[in-house]
Amino acid sequence: MKYFILPIFCFLLISCKIENKEKLESAVDQVDTITNEIIHIDEALGALFKEVQLSQVFEDGKTFVDCVAKHPFDTIVSKYNRQKNLPDFDLESFIYVNFEVPTLISSDFKSDPNRTAKEHVNSLWPVLTRAADSLQSGSTLLPLPQPYVVPGGRFREVYYWDSYFTMLGLMESGKYELVENILDNFKHLIETVGHIPNGNRSYYITRSQPPFFAEMVALFAQEKGDEVYDKYKNALRKEYEFWMEGATQKETAVNHTVKLPIGVLNRYYDQGSSPRQESYREDYLQVQETHGGEKMYRDLRSGAESGWDYSTRWFADGESIETIETTDILPVDLNALLYGLEEILLTSFASDLAFSKQLKASMEIRKQFLRQYSWNDKEGVFEDYNFVDSNRTGVKSLAMVYPLFFKMATQDEAYKVADYLEINFLKPGGLPATLNHSGQQWDAPNGWAPLQWMAVRGLENYGHSKLATTIAERWVALNEKVYQNTGKFVEKYNVEDMGLEAGGGEYPVQDGFGWSNGVYLAMKAYLDNK
Repeated sequence: MKYFILPIFCFLLISCKIENKEKLESAVDQVDTITNEIIHIDEALGALFKEVQLSQVFEDGKTFVDCVAKHPFDTIVSKYNRQKNLPDFDLESFIYVNFEVPTLISSDFKSDPNRTAKEHVNSLWPVLTRAADSLQSGSTLLPLPQPYVVPGGRFREVYYWDSYFTMLGLMESGKYELVENILDNFKHLIETVGHIPNGNRSYYITRSQPPFFAEMVALFAQEKGDEVYDKYKNALRKEYEFWMEGATQKETAVNHTVKLPIGVLNRYYDQGSSPRQESYREDYLQVQETHGGEKMYRDLRSGAESGWDYSTRWFADGESIETIETTDILPVDLNALLYGLEEILLTSFASDLAFSKQLKASMEIRKQFLRQYSWNDKEGVFEDYNFVDSNRTGVKSLAMVYPLFFKMATQDEAYKVADYLEINFLKPGGLPATLNHSGQQWDAPNGWAPLQWMAVRGLENYGHSKLATTIAERWVALNEKVYQNTGKFVEKYNVEDMGLEAGGGEYPVQDGFGWSNGVYLAMKAYLDNK
């Protein structure tokens, strides 16, 4: 996919807030120029892009793809070709001359030690809020028509599944207009791009993230009423069509859909089959080392779509990323999320009898999948299922709480999951993502705010209030301890040793941090209401 097609950017441009006819005409006049500039930066820069990323001009590869070109890409490439063999050529200087280099968000924010953790989080919302965008030549940013909240640190754009957990805190802070703005932005992306990308960057457009849009709509509807469902129902249906595209084809696996004897289920599946632009060096070197080819690139990309990048959930040997096989796996959490989306669509489109029948059938298939393919009766947990090997993966992860969150589990299954969590997962600071110590960031000893919330609410749904409260108390205490020691809320936490930082991953621990802030406020409210 070399260039974004013109209609997408017409929609992106026209749907931005344009106050008068003159601005509209001016904007339309600029579409051709801007469209020719907003392309995939790896293809636009060619050998220059590869050299910058492989030589690590920037320690974090995402920095370069977030740079804004000061000149047309072809001009920069021509300059590079003329200068690169000169004896005094310096690549880093060349980049700084020709690109505007972004800064980290909130890294220079000075916390007030006299503030409580809750006060600190509320003071961060303005720091993490971005105004509505406009199209910018030479930028990878996909402009959004309304203000939005970014996670912080290296994450300078909106992220799909992060936003649900950030919204939990925005709702507690009474920032309802900002919540609606974020929902409107996602509706806008669905209507223009066709889905909600991983983030609003051109290099993310080949994939989405865990589909939490329906839960965001439901969260806002709790405050504003059922008219919220009416406003977003068509966008929800279009997102559903994105995830189910290929379901009617004959092949076993097409895009995000996979056919089992019981019916159609879903997997994570990025459309790309080359190195991720933002992690080009990591992907390129790994595939070169292992001779993994396009399949490995797609599995790496699809692992990023899962949000769990990376975890032993996706590894054939349960240990090493060299054995990644994301696209072979039917994940428990993804299929539970789509069950939740189907449930909301069923209510929103009750008068569409044919669609309702289709939704009900799919919901039954997903519950049957849990019973027949995912459930490990011996240990009492839900596991991901490898449809290529026709076996459960054997990896114990917090994905097992998603069927409880969406009330898909039986009472007996929920009891066994709760028992397993309490015996095996419960740590001094909360719950780790998995029990495996692999060095990957979505494995032990790291705990993540979204997974704590899914576990707490899922356990509450089945009456396991005592365990849910314990998890919430430990997580809140860990957040507050780290805040007292550092003045920060961070992306992930070490739940096993509360005196150590979390680790792993392709970049340092980020501060800010949207979903940690949001879940902290929601957890505090949950505990206050006990």
